[in-house]
Amino acid sequence: MTRAVSTSMRNPLRVSVLDQTPVPEGNTSASALRNSIDLARHADALGFHRYWVAEHHGSPMIAGPSPEVLISAIASSTSRIRVGSGGVMLPHYSALKVAENFSVLAGLFPNRIDLGLGRAAGTDSETAFALQRDRRQRSPDDFPAQLSELLGYLYERLPRDHPFRRLAALPGLPERPEPWLLGSSHQSAIWAAELGLPYAFADFINPAGAEIAALYRDRFTPSRELAEPSLIVAVSAISADENAEAERLAASMRMAITLLRAGSSIAIPTVERALDFLGRHPSPQLLPIGRRAIVGDAGTVKHGLEAVAREYGADEVMVVTITHDHNARRHSYELIAEAFDLEAAPAPAREATATRAA
Repeated sequence: MTRAVSTSMRNPLRVSVLDQTPVPEGNTSASALRNSIDLARHADALGFHRYWVAEHHGSPMIAGPSPEVLISAIASSTSRIRVGSGGVMLPHYSALKVAENFSVLAGLFPNRIDLGLGRAAGTDSETAFALQRDRRQRSPDDFPAQLSELLGYLYERLPRDHPFRRLAALPGLPERPEPWLLGSSHQSAIWAAELGLPYAFADFINPAGAEIAALYRDRFTPSRELAEPSLIVAVSAISADENAEAERLAASMRMAITLLRAGSSIAIPTVERALDFLGRHPSPQLLPIGRRAIVGDAGTVKHGLEAVAREYGADEVMVVTITHDHNARRHSYELIAEAFDLEAAPAPAREATATRAA
């Protein structure tokens, strides 16, 4: 159950991981899923606070259409890190089914499961339509009603006359997931504030979100679960031993995002292919306009992440890192953990993790 957050709990800055399960060029989506489990074990040992996995459909770039399935595998493979969705795209699903899925997860992994909820489709309109059970017409945009029903199930607060009230006896009780509302717009901030929910803002999508974060804090109404606003800012970042190497690694992400914005989704290209592409397309109009990535050595990335957190007034920064090479991604998180002096797992837990990975 979400605990009330006091001002004194907001320091030091918490650091977490958002994993979009990128598919490197030349690899399979299945290997990308295994990479996510490996990276989660690593993040757990390094001392990161949370590990969230995203939901995307029909993309050769990202292998993550079922966060609840991946969460189960990750939570089973880790011991202390919180695991959750970043997020479940609620419009695709029944509110009851989402509540049941995450209640089961919470029952299996007490005090470790987060339910990040989003309104976006996580895909194109055609795929979103294919995800519908009833295709006679497109589903209505009733996200506020869906969210209210979902919270009613989770907290056993459906109105007495609600036709599904008896279904709030979820299988994982008394354990509950911690719900978060995700967003990158004013509307999501308003909903999170009105419902007294913690809010996770996607700076890697919209880097102009400081005003939106302020709106969330200004309009926040305390709930039974949360006394004060609680904010995560999710930021794109890549760290390497040297600034030049980090910039080189970032070329893969920059090419992939450039083409995505142009309407073409590809697997994450090799550094060499990406450098060649970016060298042939130097025009700023062809690069990812309106996105921010913090790229450099450990000190540079730490300074940049702290600056973004201050800009948003965030309690926590969630780092999303996309590289072609999985080992480079692992090393990036190692450098960030060291820079923030995260509390690494004791030696026995680290050895156990290595044994499982083998």
